[in-house]
Amino acid sequence: MYIIKETNPTIDSYKALHQTTGWNAKGLYTYEQLYKAICNSWFSTSIYDEENLIGYGRIISDGIYQTFICDVMVHPDYQRKGVGTMVMDALLEQCQKENIKWVQLFCAKGKQPFYQKLGFKEREIDAPGMILFYTE
Repeated sequence: MYIIKETNPTIDSYKALHQTTGWNAKGLYTYEQLYKAICNSWFSTSIYDEENLIGYGRIISDGIYQTFICDVMVHPDYQRKGVGTMVMDALLEQCQKENIKWVQLFCAKGKQPFYQKLGFKEREIDAPGMILFYTE
């Protein structure tokens, strides 16, 4: 059926999948920069239908206790077909294998129910956490 690889896709495959998400609409980063970012990840998984990249996700981590899942993407034609769960299962399996207990993630608006099915909970409203975003 689908092929799971614990590697990064080619830049062209990554770019094609990423363009289906609309995430780079503001053009903050070039695809070369985004690809360099994924290549610096602690762990990543790519899902293919034959030679076509249909799912991807990665982990940024210190390998001990701080872990952040990001860039989980599934091609629109493959959503609601188990591909996202395959991506997340591979990422979470790596965390369990390394005995990492604190797994964090950001998700797109409206995607919380998907992650809740996998055991994630929304942070409490008064939980610590902040963000700084440079606009220039």
